[in-house]
Amino acid sequence: MTAHLIVTDLDGTLLGADHALADVTVDTLRALAGQGHHIVLASGRHYRDILAFRDHLGIEAHIISTNGAYTHSPDGRLIEARYLPAGLARELIRLPRPEAVRLNLYHDDEWLIDAPAPELLALHTHTGFGYRVAELDGLDGEGVGKVLYIGEPAALGELEQQARRRAERELHITYSMDNSLEIMAGGVNKGTALTALLAQLEIPAERCLAFGDNRNDIEMLDLAGEAHVMGNAHPALMEAVPGALRIGSHDQAAVAQRLIERFAL
Repeated sequence: MTAHLIVTDLDGTLLGADHALADVTVDTLRALAGQGHHIVLASGRHYRDILAFRDHLGIEAHIISTNGAYTHSPDGRLIEARYLPAGLARELIRLPRPEAVRLNLYHDDEWLIDAPAPELLALHTHTGFGYRVAELDGLDGEGVGKVLYIGEPAALGELEQQARRRAERELHITYSMDNSLEIMAGGVNKGTALTALLAQLEIPAERCLAFGDNRNDIEMLDLAGEAHVMGNAHPALMEAVPGALRIGSHDQAAVAQRLIERFAL
């Protein structure tokens, strides 16, 4: 058997509309891992948040978290961490923003937020991971993997432009959803993290299958030899990766169905 690397986004891709793993998804990934294929969970979520899904799967899997800022091995060892320069993080923290926009920071071990936002916790019901409310404006900017603004798209568009005017070349700016503006250090994305992991595992990109649904998946899908875009994907994603195969919806366990077909399970 020739080992492949299978990398998948979580929300809107591997997880259903209830942000949970379907039984067929669990069974399929367990079967593939048992055959010697490499499984990678790649998400904008925090590493500690993703751990609950890996534990549910009960398999060895690498984790690419915070949109590529962190890569962890199956035994929990940190392979790589790439932080925003502290000065740039401070600038992003202090950008003027509407009152309704929530500022979030992802550090190594926690998720910080500038004010309570209980509606955001629904996304994390199955993991129990949550934020800590903190006064962010006074932070020194050290150890920040991601700055995340959550709010109305129009307000985020203005924040995006402010960030680009200040330091576009030193930042990687993307969206995981229309209401989630995500900013990492320049060159940090799921694709660059995946490139490094493929090299470490000595697997060519041609033997990589990738699955995604939103704009923060573009670089990862563009790299993979077999790219898959979900039927529920953001319209811009298919345009950005025109060679990708469009499959069914995340709520139909389409990743599992495609893998069952591809590997004749």
